[in-house]
Amino acid sequence: MAHARSDLFAVRKEQPAKRAGVLTVLAFMLPLVAWSIVSYVPFVWHPLVKIEQPGSVSYFTTDMLIEREVFADENAKAQTPATGTRANPIYLPAPHEVATALVTAFTTPPRLPTEPWLHQSLWHSAQVIFWGFFLSSLFGVPLGIICGTFSAASKLQEPFIEFFRYLPAPAFGALAVAVLGIYDAPKVAIIFIGTFFQQVLVVANTTRKLDMGLIEAAQTLGASKRQLVFKVVVPGVIVDLYTDMRILLGWAWTYLIVAELVGTTSGITYFIQQQARYRNYDNVYAAIMLIGIIGLSCDLVLGSVGRVLFPWKREVKPTSLFARLRSKRRSIAPPAVVEGAEA
Repeated sequence: MAHARSDLFAVRKEQPAKRAGVLTVLAFMLPLVAWSIVSYVPFVWHPLVKIEQPGSVSYFTTDMLIEREVFADENAKAQTPATGTRANPIYLPAPHEVATALVTAFTTPPRLPTEPWLHQSLWHSAQVIFWGFFLSSLFGVPLGIICGTFSAASKLQEPFIEFFRYLPAPAFGALAVAVLGIYDAPKVAIIFIGTFFQQVLVVANTTRKLDMGLIEAAQTLGASKRQLVFKVVVPGVIVDLYTDMRILLGWAWTYLIVAELVGTTSGITYFIQQQARYRNYDNVYAAIMLIGIIGLSCDLVLGSVGRVLFPWKREVKPTSLFARLRSKRRSIAPPAVVEGAEA
């Protein structure tokens, strides 16, 4: 048992595939279990009472939520006590209600004809993310590579970028609206500001991790500055750069809600605000979870694409105990004797 526990918490040791799968499932199940306990077990929290029969209390109505202390005080004075069950506030729906909303939100038409459907809101938000991150990468990645390769460019650019990255992107919302209008352009600008400056520094730091021996070898062979960048630096950091881009894309999603509040509210943010106004908090939770699901799905897809683009980074492991034993036996076997040769 102690050995198994030490393997589980071994420092930087890869977990077996089966155990890794179990841990991945637990990563999602543990929060779900905690949420279910809070939602379904009455004595854990449930600070309110949901009225079933109002009794003789004048202002009680069926399905009304009331604080437990108020419920008890009113019942103590009432001729016919009200009945009810303990409940959580309306802003904390149960897991099954959110799961239902994940399905019905796509099939339920909006209350007003001018309001977009959920899938239309999601598509609009995805476009804002795409253009903001695309423009950020278009300028940020080349600048980061240049700063990481040439110290003069680093000294010229990075001090200002270090200063600017501490400025919160939402602070530029009013300025973005004044310059770019009230529609999607300022939203794209907020995504750009929120990721560009971080992107330059992350890419520059990744570029500096390239083995200096490769650069010196290329210079010894007479490589020009252009060849040094495109033939040595970029191929040398491309895998780590791809990983950085996956992480930075997640940062872009975190700015989405703030960006869509700039100018005219739109996209998934508009849907969330409208559902909160109607007190449909199950739809609010469903929309928030959809953002996480879409972001995680994008990352998994990009991870799969990365394994195809960079197959040399995949670690090859024996698939079974028999395969491992066979590999070990081959490593210690004597050289084969050529047929017909003298012993």
